[in-house]
Amino acid sequence: MNIFSRKYLSKEELQTISDAIGEVEKTTSGEIRVVARHQRHRNEKAMSLHDLALHEFYQLGMDKTRDRTGVLILLLFSERKFHIVADEGIHTKVDEGTWENLAARMSVHFKEGKYCDGIVHAVREAGLLLAKFFPRQSGDVNELSNNVVEE
Repeated sequence: MNIFSRKYLSKEELQTISDAIGEVEKTTSGEIRVVARHQRHRNEKAMSLHDLALHEFYQLGMDKTRDRTGVLILLLFSERKFHIVADEGIHTKVDEGTWENLAARMSVHFKEGKYCDGIVHAVREAGLLLAKFFPRQSGDVNELSNNVVEE
């Protein structure tokens, strides 16, 4: 486990987040990933937060899900920032401002130092949206890992 993870998220909290993703994905064909990063890599310094999140999205193969229904929550602890991106399948279905509203609710938890609670809340809210538009179908498989990516 990275040193920064101990400061923000314990091993048990990382598992809680992974478990929440697993539970949510039982109700939807969508896929949710969480990336917890301490800082940017040297070659990413000039990237916007949105572009960095998209880079992670593609690196994780989230654009290759069957129905294009991936949602990524990127946390960048050194900058005290986070960003949520969704693939085109879900992005075209949700109202404008949906991800910003979800981010604002996450922020409330973060300001209180409750990182795990904020992330789990966001995972569950994203899951509700995914289940509404992309309910689980027979034969659905978990296309992506539920584990939190730590960098």
